[in-house]
Amino acid sequence: MALIDNFFKSGTAKGIAIGVGAVLLAPVAASALAGVARPAARAAVKAGLVLFEKGREAAAEMSEVFEDLVAEAQAEMDEELVETAESTEATATAEDSKRTQETVTDKVTKVKRASSKG
Repeated sequence: MALIDNFFKSGTAKGIAIGVGAVLLAPVAASALAGVARPAARAAVKAGLVLFEKGREAAAEMSEVFEDLVAEAQAEMDEELVETAESTEATATAEDSKRTQETVTDKVTKVKRASSKG
């Protein structure tokens, strides 16, 4: 009898009773929480999908802006290349003209010297 009295006085029985009650009530509590948790989970999934779609749109816009920047930079580089080529061509043409003029001047000078000697 003392063993049973100690069992109830020590709180062991109380702990076992709570454990058994929890095991028996767990399925009922789970089904009750499932009714509340399911809409909350569905709302969380919907919010995640909305955020994902917004992120996708933002990434597409950023990609478009980046592509525009790349195209603009490429166009500027092409423009600079054409300007450099035109400048080089103009310089070469001017140098060729100067050389031609110097050659003509040299020939005229030689002809004048030859005619003044003779």
